Amino acid sequence: MSLNKPAADKADRGVWSGTPRWYLWEGGFLVVGRAGGVIPPHTHHAIQIVITVEGEVATRGKRGDWQVAPAVIVRPDVEHSFDGRGAIGAMLFVDPESLEGAWLLMSVQKDITVVPSPRVGSCVAELKRFLDDPFDSLEVGALIKHCVQPLCTGVAPRRGLDERITRVLEAIRKSDELRMPIEDAAALAFLSPSRFAHLFKQQVGLPFRRYMLWRKLTRAMLVIGRQQTISNAAHEADFADAAHLTRTFYQMFGIPPSMLMRGEFIEIASPFAALSTPSGP
Repeated sequence: MSLNKPAADKADRGVWSGTPRWYLWEGGFLVVGRAGGVIPPHTHHAIQIVITVEGEVATRGKRGDWQVAPAVIVRPDVEHSFDGRGAIGAMLFVDPESLEGAWLLMSVQKDITVVPSPRVGSCVAELKRFLDDPFDSLEVGALIKHCVQPLCTGVAPRRGLDERITRVLEAIRKSDELRMPIEDAAALAFLSPSRFAHLFKQQVGLPFRRYMLWRKLTRAMLVIGRQQTISNAAHEADFADAAHLTRTFYQMFGIPPSMLMRGEFIEIASPFAALSTPSGP
């Protein structure tokens, strides 16, 4: 189903009303609660999944009409708008470099995929239970996998990224600082900067500097959740200042970082498995 106009006023930009629960890890997050308002066009590196237990949401790509559905998947680096329409449910961001992320990308071909209700039936039932009583339902990591894996088709991928790229990504994840210049990353991969830049974009799907910006943003999200201050988050995630962080947050999510201060924040380990690395370069 498609509409020419979103249901909500465009001035009401992506407000999670009530007391949403944010489950964050470095690389993605899950937020559950009631979504309302329109999030303007934005682009982010993670795969976005939205599943409702009450009501429907609307999404629109760079061109075309709004599509209204109870569940939707948006591929990474796709410009899109989102209208929560007052629906209750979950929004999940999946790291494309994870096993589940790679599996999901193999399973969806469209930039924006509307998911039929029967395909998410078991997930909706578990989400309802989780929303009513999170202590009497699946553990959150298991719930996340329970919602992602039914959306995947075929056999899970067995091979990961080029081992040279994997080496760099692991170094980034393990580092307390996010200031790795492309020259240092290329040296880790035993490649020239130009060859590394080409291989990285080919394997990961976006330029190295853009990926580093994404990692900084997800690091900042964790700090905001822990400390409830955007200035500290900007400093710890190596943004120039709070204004720089806020601008970047808007570009990638279409909402202000202060949204993370609304509701309950829980930091969890990444629920997703790493892909195995090929034996050869």
